Amino acid sequence: MAVDEPVGDAADESPSAPGAAESDAVLARRAQMLATEHWGLLAARGTAQSEVLTRITIFLTLVSAGLVTIGLLGQATAFDGWFAGAALAILAFLALVGLMTQMRVFNVAEEDLMYVVAMNRLRGAYVDLDPPIERYFLAAIADDMGGSQRTYSFLRTRGFSHLFGSSFMLIIVVNACVLGLLAGSVVVASGGGIGWAIAAGVAVGAALIIAFARYGFWTYREAWRNHRPLRTTPDAASAASAVPGPGTRRGLRARSGPS
Repeated sequence: MAVDEPVGDAADESPSAPGAAESDAVLARRAQMLATEHWGLLAARGTAQSEVLTRITIFLTLVSAGLVTIGLLGQATAFDGWFAGAALAILAFLALVGLMTQMRVFNVAEEDLMYVVAMNRLRGAYVDLDPPIERYFLAAIADDMGGSQRTYSFLRTRGFSHLFGSSFMLIIVVNACVLGLLAGSVVVASGGGIGWAIAAGVAVGAALIIAFARYGFWTYREAWRNHRPLRTTPDAASAASAVPGPGTRRGLRARSGPS
């Protein structure tokens, strides 16, 4: 039985097309193994997206139910007595669940990028096996930053609308509102005025939006620093080393991931 030569470090540096001496059976076997890996990545990506959307739905349902419960408790207690303690407990619970959901959204965004980069690399392997098929791929065959951006949106460059409407931004805003309500409620429960409570809530909410966004962009930069692409996008080869910072529009668009 014919055995392929092991892939060495040289093959890592510059992937080349299969040699002419290789039989159709060898090439077919490689294509089958690549396709199997591709389907495995697709299944894992779909499972992760489904799971995080379910988590977001559960969290939003809890927020809605919690706010309704606070309103009903306020009517039952005339907003006096043990109402303050109960409201703070409910908001603290929602804040905890929100932070857990937020971390999962960050992790799945990074996992989704990981799957996209891996599938880009597999498309490059398909092109190595049969170069003429490259013209039929709209998604990228390069497993660098430019390739991931093309795969996420191959008809036009992702803009502000992609970020603003993403699940990434939705969960950040909802968490900021919940934690802002908690901060304002603590001020009122401590005897502070409503003006101070509003100011505290707005300040905490704004600070958390900035902090969550910066953390998300930091994880994006770290992911690319740890990645070694096999192929680079021809017109963006220099961009591989220039990872966008947290304040750039390119970084905002790239980090939003799938909505």
